Amino acid sequence: MPDYSNLSVLIVDPNQGMRASVHNMLTQVNITKVEHAVSAGTAIRALNKRDFDVILCEYDLGSAGGNEVGQDGQQLLEDLRLHRVISQWAIFIMLTSEGVYSKVVSAAELLPTDYILKPFTVDVLSQRIGRALERRATFLPVYQMIGQGKAREAIAACLANESAQPRYATDYARLRAELLVSLDRLPEAEVAYAGIVANKPLGWALLGRARCAFALKRYPDAQAQLESLIADNPKLMAAYDLLAQVLRAQRKDQEAQQVLQDAVAISPHMVSRLRNLGDVAYATGDIEAAEKAFKQVVAKAKYSEFRDPADHVNLVRTLVKKGDAGGASAVIRDMERSLRSGPDVDVCRAYSSAMLQELNGKPEAAAAELARAMALLSETTGMSSNIKLGLAHSCLVNRMDEQAAVLFGELTRDPDSGISAADVVSLCAQAGREDVARSYDQQLDLEVDAMVREAAEKSRNADLAGAVDVLQQALRKRPDHKGLWTVAATAMLRQIMDLGWDATLAVQCTGLLRRIRDDNPAHPLLPGLIAQYAAVRQKYAPAVAASAAPPPSPAPVPATAESR
Repeated sequence: MPDYSNLSVLIVDPNQGMRASVHNMLTQVNITKVEHAVSAGTAIRALNKRDFDVILCEYDLGSAGGNEVGQDGQQLLEDLRLHRVISQWAIFIMLTSEGVYSKVVSAAELLPTDYILKPFTVDVLSQRIGRALERRATFLPVYQMIGQGKAREAIAACLANESAQPRYATDYARLRAELLVSLDRLPEAEVAYAGIVANKPLGWALLGRARCAFALKRYPDAQAQLESLIADNPKLMAAYDLLAQVLRAQRKDQEAQQVLQDAVAISPHMVSRLRNLGDVAYATGDIEAAEKAFKQVVAKAKYSEFRDPADHVNLVRTLVKKGDAGGASAVIRDMERSLRSGPDVDVCRAYSSAMLQELNGKPEAAAAELARAMALLSETTGMSSNIKLGLAHSCLVNRMDEQAAVLFGELTRDPDSGISAADVVSLCAQAGREDVARSYDQQLDLEVDAMVREAAEKSRNADLAGAVDVLQQALRKRPDHKGLWTVAATAMLRQIMDLGWDATLAVQCTGLLRRIRDDNPAHPLLPGLIAQYAAVRQKYAPAVAASAAPPPSPAPVPATAESR
């Protein structure tokens, strides 16, 4: 029998008898370092204090004594992974009945290390723990490289182990692809996923390939891949979430809402999906659906150790839009009562109160609450872009233009916010402030013109990478600026031609060429840009073959043009 004496185990189960039974089984295989948790909350607190080698978690955490409260095991795992409470190599084994397993495993969002069906014997428990430990030992060196920030070394190790350890070849290939994505080496990641798919069309590999296409802004290609994937794998829930993102990126909000509603019908407990559904329903004007989704979020997150006051804000915003002052007031009271005071909560409470005061026709009180929220905003951590954008909207409505400008500046400077200049202009129009929209538009044009001049100066001084970097910043400010498309594509092609093949930059360039073609197939500069792209590909043919992703369907612009 293997020596398990050094293992530490956390049993998470609300039923005292079941905890005692599992503890007894562990003792029989010489595992004595055992602690108990009776709920998701107590489990998280225990895991925040120390690491455990194995977590044995009952799926049905909320049913002790017949009371359906708290999180289930899957929701706990979601929190643990999302907030990085447990490491990538932690062993999390779900204990569940056969009836529950059949419902859960097909729609599981985040797969545990293993499932053990009840009732089980000590031999079954020992075998499953042993199998999980063996797998962890195999991958631990790579996990340790990742933990030390050595992603490139980890990629090389995965590639070597794909041949050296054929039993785990697919697992190593998957980890390598995920690491390439984390380094933003998207074309290489796409090739890695395509290689896995060529051997076997695994759902997660097809999903990874589509995720790369989405990140590379090939939205129609990503949409086609995901629709096919969902048709073949109707319970691969992450595909629905990604498809909704792809549709929203194409301004197809109503279609995105339907996709998320379909997903919620299959798997109704994922809080992040319900948030997304609420957001997109609000954007389409389906206030009833938004209210339903946000109410579920607040209710389901109630038992989480990681409650986000923004969930209450979203529900208040929806109720205010509906004109339900009483309902909005009740949600604010619940926020005050159930969440511990702190900068994030205080900002959200003040913002919610401001919206309620606006609804009640009290602009002075609304402005005072907004001023309070803005004063506290700098002390917050991780306030979402949606909350900041909503605050900016309320500031505009209440003629607090300087405060709105501060928020707009923060959002548009942050590449991860997802907020573009077009979003800001649209928000100004929604707030009835066309004057601010025009002023902001003019200021952005001046900034972009200055950036184009800066890029030209860098190019003249042979700083080609610097010129491209400035133009990429300009594109983030003005993604729909048609003049920038040709200037940026030209600069990218020159950098690649003079400094060497760059797969990521080449993909960005082909994306710009597509946009130029789709906007104006007869654009006078397009033939020359396509010819330059063909020359670059020919010059670096070996590097292109080694690193570039296979042509998507439909084919990229340059390939199509060359074939003509």
